[in-house]
Amino acid sequence: MSLDALSAPPEKAKEAFRDYEQAGIDRIRQFYQTNHRYQTVDFVLEKKARWLGFNERAMSPWAALDFLNTLVDESDPDIELPQVVHLLQTAEAIRQDGHPDWFVLTGFLHDLGKVLCLFGEPQWAVVGDTFPVGCKHSDKVVFAEFFSDNPDSLDERYNTPLGMYAAGCGLDAVHLSWGHDEYLYHLLKPYLPIEALYMIRYHSFYAWHREGAYRHLTNAQDEANLRWVQAFNPYDLYSKNPNPPVMATLRPYYEDLMAKYLPSTLRF
Repeated sequence: MSLDALSAPPEKAKEAFRDYEQAGIDRIRQFYQTNHRYQTVDFVLEKKARWLGFNERAMSPWAALDFLNTLVDESDPDIELPQVVHLLQTAEAIRQDGHPDWFVLTGFLHDLGKVLCLFGEPQWAVVGDTFPVGCKHSDKVVFAEFFSDNPDSLDERYNTPLGMYAAGCGLDAVHLSWGHDEYLYHLLKPYLPIEALYMIRYHSFYAWHREGAYRHLTNAQDEANLRWVQAFNPYDLYSKNPNPPVMATLRPYYEDLMAKYLPSTLRF
């Protein structure tokens, strides 16, 4: 589907978002059962070695968005539209509130790392909430009961509150479960301000930015930028609705915005 083929919103109550008890949620429970079993320290390090060389293909940012538009996120309980619809809804909500253009661009690109699914990675290794590996899993992570199947939970190197880390080491020193957030953070690191990079890297880390877990690992920089992640979250979450905006009329604005901050070709 071309981006130009895509046309704001019946309100959905905020408490209805991220409802993991709603009917028909079994597919998401199965997703997290697999995710929590296999996201280990060794798995994360293997994926970083595989993907952070960015040698899969070269594409323009717009071509990557077109590519992404074939994907529907299996972990999302709130919407079943293609990803680019969600990105545009997020960005437009940010723009309407008068935020800086880099914030708008962040909304438009924040899930672009999900192209990993289209490169052959299973969705459980790309989407969904993120969490640290290499230390004890918090019960604040969604479906935390499934960590009982994760071998790191039985490894004495990794099953204490600090595990392989030092107190206050900072999140940059912490390996999160592998997914689109970390991948896109590294891809866009040369081009966006630190506030935008925090939004991209940690927007799926709900146990930290919403539940307050893992604060024993954070440092002053993390605490200073937490407010940006929290400011971004309502746009990411509450802008989701089943009525897509009209991409054809908005495309010139977003083309110019990407050209301002990004090179004409990105290596994925």
